[in-house]
Amino acid sequence: MNLLIIYGSNFGERIVGNLLNYKDFCTSCISCIDCRYGKYDYSKNITSVIRFKSIESFPLFIENPEEHIPKDIPSADIAIIHGIHQDILLELPYKLKDIGIKGLIFPIEDPHDISLGLKKQIETICKGLNIETSFPKPFCSLTSSKGVIKEFIDEFKIGMPIVKIKTMKDIIVRVSVDQSAPCGSTWFVARKLEGVRLNKDEIRGIISEAHHSYPCTASMDRDIELGDTILHKAGYIIREAVEAEFGYKTE
Repeated sequence: MNLLIIYGSNFGERIVGNLLNYKDFCTSCISCIDCRYGKYDYSKNITSVIRFKSIESFPLFIENPEEHIPKDIPSADIAIIHGIHQDILLELPYKLKDIGIKGLIFPIEDPHDISLGLKKQIETICKGLNIETSFPKPFCSLTSSKGVIKEFIDEFKIGMPIVKIKTMKDIIVRVSVDQSAPCGSTWFVARKLEGVRLNKDEIRGIISEAHHSYPCTASMDRDIELGDTILHKAGYIIREAVEAEFGYKTE
């Protein structure tokens, strides 16, 4: 599967870095043990990475948004799009359909990324073009049971975190990452859990501390739809992933 990444913010840098998994991408631990390096590298799957200027550098309304879209975009099966001016967002699906795009993922890491009205407009356009869409809020909530977006999750192993935990004598001795949050934070949380006692409150504390220590891309601004911050939602997601492995009932 070939992937196209289009972004206009630093959020895109985190996603690209995690997918390339290059040395020194993750610098969260004081002493690095290379827990993730060499395990994957999706550079051959990424056909192009296109960075737009920041939304603030454009006028409020763009009269001819197609003029700002590159004319020669390599073909791909699916695209991740974030931090793009809304007028360009509404024009992009038509251009991307022409290069073979079958699915579009629009991560929402900040309440201001994509409004509900804009989301509906994009969904309507893409439905008419027979393009699958997903608007995960945050990106680590991405799931799908069918279609090209499920194929993307299965191949790139990012989306809703999935971990496997090995214990011995009431101690967590090994945490493996089967599927990571797109920013890569799951790997950091996994390492921090190793050596921790099997105590629910202690485990929750370690997860919370690790998640906040890693440079999570989600916003601390309150989101009306979630009734909470998107950062907090991301924290609940990794906590639920760990507790599901233990069989705990998440409160």
